[in-house]
Amino acid sequence: MSDKISRRDLLNGVALLVAGGLAPLGALSPLAQARDAPPGEYPPLLEGLRGDEPGCFEIAHQVARAGRSFEIGGLPIDEHYDLVVVGGGASGLAAAWFYREQHGASSRILILENHDDFGGHAKRNEFFVDGHHLIGYGGSESLQSPHHLFSPTVKRLLGELGVSLSEAQWERYFDRSLYGSLGLTNATFFDQETFGVDRLVVGTPTVTGADSWASELRPARPIEAVAAEFPMSAAARARLIALYRHPRDHLAGKSTAEKIAYLRRVSYRDYLIRDAGLGREAVKFFDGSTKDFWGMGPDIVPAYGALTSQYPGFAGLGLEEQIDPAYREPYIYHFPDGNASIVRLLVRSLIPSVAPGNTMVDVVLANFDYTKLDDPASAVRLRLNATAVKAVNRADGVDVGYVHAGQLRRVRARHCVLACWNRMIPHMMPELPLVQRQALELSVKQPLVYVNVALRNWRAFARLGVERINSPYAYFCDVKLDYPVAMGGYRNPRTPAEPILIHMIHVPLTPNQGLTDVEQYKVGRYKLLKTTFAEYETEIVAQLTRMLGAGGFDATRDIAAITVNRWPHGYAYTFDSLFDRRTDPMPYVIARRRFGNVTIANSDAGWNAYLHEAIDEAWRAVNELRTT
Repeated sequence: MSDKISRRDLLNGVALLVAGGLAPLGALSPLAQARDAPPGEYPPLLEGLRGDEPGCFEIAHQVARAGRSFEIGGLPIDEHYDLVVVGGGASGLAAAWFYREQHGASSRILILENHDDFGGHAKRNEFFVDGHHLIGYGGSESLQSPHHLFSPTVKRLLGELGVSLSEAQWERYFDRSLYGSLGLTNATFFDQETFGVDRLVVGTPTVTGADSWASELRPARPIEAVAAEFPMSAAARARLIALYRHPRDHLAGKSTAEKIAYLRRVSYRDYLIRDAGLGREAVKFFDGSTKDFWGMGPDIVPAYGALTSQYPGFAGLGLEEQIDPAYREPYIYHFPDGNASIVRLLVRSLIPSVAPGNTMVDVVLANFDYTKLDDPASAVRLRLNATAVKAVNRADGVDVGYVHAGQLRRVRARHCVLACWNRMIPHMMPELPLVQRQALELSVKQPLVYVNVALRNWRAFARLGVERINSPYAYFCDVKLDYPVAMGGYRNPRTPAEPILIHMIHVPLTPNQGLTDVEQYKVGRYKLLKTTFAEYETEIVAQLTRMLGAGGFDATRDIAAITVNRWPHGYAYTFDSLFDRRTDPMPYVIARRRFGNVTIANSDAGWNAYLHEAIDEAWRAVNELRTT
């Protein structure tokens, strides 16, 4: 690879870049041949704008936004299957796996996926930089708390795929001591627009919750010394010091039940301002803290949720037993490509000819032949770039209409599992009962952006002593060195002189203006869809330069490539006690009801944005079909 950023020019320095923007990256790394793949046939190597990439959602928008109806009754039936699965993400692939298990290996299954790659949010990004192979995750990140949160069904499926959940084994893959041994720690970036000065403060206390994997080797600084560097008034710094150093019962006089009820009704931000006494200046330190884990700002996260997932501010309330024990598990169950390895294992199990190997470690570097995904000789076929637009029950099965290569097509199957975005389903099946269509419409996903930036080295991080930077108000709320995972022949970078991936997170919210969670998601989705890759790139380079410039970071020299994983429909909707009320049944239970020969899966069907939920919903959906 050349010394320049692949297939584009960073113009003549950061000042010009920030002022004028950049042309987007080209489509495919010139080292695609290293993966034995012709250009365009190995999606993980595609750079630029990924996630919901251009071309994957336009047909769906015609259906869901413009109300276009695709009539398929007059079309010939191209193919017949036992099962058609709409959605090639974790839930759809798991549904195909469970169905084949129940109905036999000869079951004919077609999986329709609207993206150019399988896996849904479990997106894999690959790069080759200066002779180094870098693998990163562009969506679903890790197996969250498997020993507490995984059902027997999820554990059984993962076991059948060869995935071990042994903590001792994952400790061998995930080097929790690496960054701490190099003297790296957390930091906070205060931006000039909000705080009057750009300032990176190293050694700041943790503000994030359940995804922490902190090493005991990380350097620690007294909160008094750290807060002294905050660009805030002396009074605001004193309040923050008191919060960490002198925890007290901010809800004294209330019973345990009253405290819990109150914390469910008040936002984390309002709790910190009013009850914990931070006030409006000091609370700004926390204003980006919940975006990564929750996909929401602290103004729409219930204080009780922040408590149970180990956010600061509750140590004196006497509610330690309310902390979810699941979040005390180490956050180390992470493949180099996140949960993309899980979906790759599923695809390899369903279509063995697609890749060699049979273990959880050999899948990391297994060469996937995408030309085998839709092989007529295979009982299971996975058709990419195929957008389902219609599902119609018949007396003896179901007809599914989809658009592929610009053509509307029709297939017939005995059964259908809709493992797609649930809010799309009412538009595909307008004959659903009104109450079910209304319930499905409530599954409003949270928008977010996961960026992987390939750096030629990470000396600037090492010089500054940081491995993760939280930014309360900057465009990217979280910037971190990639998780140090080595497995299956893949070696993570171990010295600052080596190329590395850094992961950057942008959550487009409109905080502190009185908008509900759903209102903020809809505004954020619009923002994501109208933002170009060049605009993302400008923000990336500008923020990295402002944060890391003192460490010698030079964007024109250090950045090798950028992949922006844009998810306008990201995390599944989650019950929020600030805006929702408990009902019996809950809306998602009504939404996922079987309708004729069609059942509904996906994490939307459980209002829980986790891979294990997607698998559980696939199991339920397939079991609902056993009576026909």
